[in-house]
Amino acid sequence: MRDHDTVPYSLEPLSDAQSIARARRVRDSLKKRRTCRYFSDASVPREVIEAAIEAAGTAPNGANHQPWHFAVVHSAEKKRAIRQAAEAEERRFYGQDGDAPKASEEWLGALRELGTDADKPFLETAPYLIVVFAQRKGGIEEDGQTQNYYVNESVGIACGMLIACLHEAGLATLTHTPSPMGFLREACGRPEWEKPVMILVVGHPSEDASVPAHALKKKPLSQIASWL
Repeated sequence: MRDHDTVPYSLEPLSDAQSIARARRVRDSLKKRRTCRYFSDASVPREVIEAAIEAAGTAPNGANHQPWHFAVVHSAEKKRAIRQAAEAEERRFYGQDGDAPKASEEWLGALRELGTDADKPFLETAPYLIVVFAQRKGGIEEDGQTQNYYVNESVGIACGMLIACLHEAGLATLTHTPSPMGFLREACGRPEWEKPVMILVVGHPSEDASVPAHALKKKPLSQIASWL
């Protein structure tokens, strides 16, 4: 098994009580996380975004190829262009462009309780958009040729760690996934072997920010876990 270079692995030793306390502290903090759709334009230090992306970059991933790229958009002009393109796709999704909606009636019904629509002002208001790309090829050298593995799983874990870190830093986030998202590749100057996964909107909530009451309904532990 160990016919390759290794380095020691260690963790800070904790008592059971310390371990339980830490787990519960993180749980209680993350339970306060809410998807925000109302952002202020208050500035956010670039160093916070950098640290969160560095945290995301430590996520477990297939063959250590780290198949992700995070394009950070701060330019007002670029944010405006992304908003315009995203809203065009959203109008087609909701059927607000004169044609039948792309989404099924069941899907649209599920979204009504969240109050979403094709208008996405947060794409311009928030100070940062982090556009997440999954690298289907590239390897650790990003050569565009080497096959990557478990790409969706790897990028999904990295996004979760990114969101958690930003929340711990006191920032609000929103995952936005217009469909299709090909325009993001061109907007961010990324190669054809990268697939846009989401826009993560990052910033401070506006003073009048609110969340749908429906969003507070979370499945209990007994429903999301089983002990075998």
